Amino acid sequence: MTAKPSIGSMRRHDFRSDTVTLPSAEMMAAIACAPLGDAARGDDPTVNQLEALARELTGKDDALFLPSGTMANLAALIAHQCRGGEVIVEASAHIYNSEGGGVSSVAGAVARPIAGRDGMLDPFDVAAAIRDDADLALAPTRLVCIENTHNAAGGTVMPIERLRALREVAHAAGVPLHMDGARLFNAAAFLGTPIGELCRHADSVWFALCKGLGAPVGAVLAGERAFMRRARAASKMLGGAMRQAGVIAAPAIVALRDPYPTHRRDHALAQALARALAAVDASLIDPQRVQTNITNCFVDRFTDDAAEVTRRLRERGVLANAKRNRIRFVTHAQVDEASVDAAARAMAAALAELPRKETHR
Repeated sequence: MTAKPSIGSMRRHDFRSDTVTLPSAEMMAAIACAPLGDAARGDDPTVNQLEALARELTGKDDALFLPSGTMANLAALIAHQCRGGEVIVEASAHIYNSEGGGVSSVAGAVARPIAGRDGMLDPFDVAAAIRDDADLALAPTRLVCIENTHNAAGGTVMPIERLRALREVAHAAGVPLHMDGARLFNAAAFLGTPIGELCRHADSVWFALCKGLGAPVGAVLAGERAFMRRARAASKMLGGAMRQAGVIAAPAIVALRDPYPTHRRDHALAQALARALAAVDASLIDPQRVQTNITNCFVDRFTDDAAEVTRRLRERGVLANAKRNRIRFVTHAQVDEASVDAAARAMAAALAELPRKETHR
């Protein structure tokens, strides 16, 4: 009788997030030979090269390399001078739900959540929500913040027409538009356009280096010159002044040389996973709703506890994140076709093991 492989001997297929990516061999080689200096003093040539590349890609006056996307959002909120005012956000936005309340506790602003559809704000709703400073009892609107792609909505992409309309509404009221572009390259790859075409419709934007791009750490914030001067000051206050940061900037430069094919590959894998999960049970997912590298799978037909399903998936070497009735799978450089097959098989087996869910009339 053949012994069943132990969990430790299985290949692990990690779909928890694209933040689990590991630097490629080319990135590691770039780290080893990167020229270094004191980045906080502007003396690190590799950081300077990365920021110059980011300026070119975004079409903005200036760009700043930061340790994290959360810091990029905070620096932007401070640089947009939001203290004492409102920031309009989509109700399930990351900046509002997953960044420790920094909008209020650090930037001193009040978040104004508006329910969107598929993570996208409606320009008419935004226009109705914007407040001026005429009524001294109200906090005036200082910023409109959007997220592209939208994480909680399943990696949905905001069309350029919607982005343009939102900026027009904001600017008509004298309010800037900030774009949380953690997965901006995913959005650009889906739309078939360079990120610069998206960035031109936002006053400030940041993108992550440590997700689909596969670099080990960091984010880049970009905007017009006066804004970025304030953002650089804010980053120092927040602890973002780094020293020999070229060791983490070097792999990002490698990633940015040709970023779109890798993102399109991730999207194709997400589509394949969605089709495979739908084949297990059609109630799990509608593949037509999967746009980029995030696949949200809903298990409420089988259980009220998605965490129990992910526990069973883990036993079979597949890692994913659970929240209430939803399981999120994210494709990235460290997963492949075999990972998709393993995830679908593990899901079928995990669901088959669950006790039948009782229905009440």
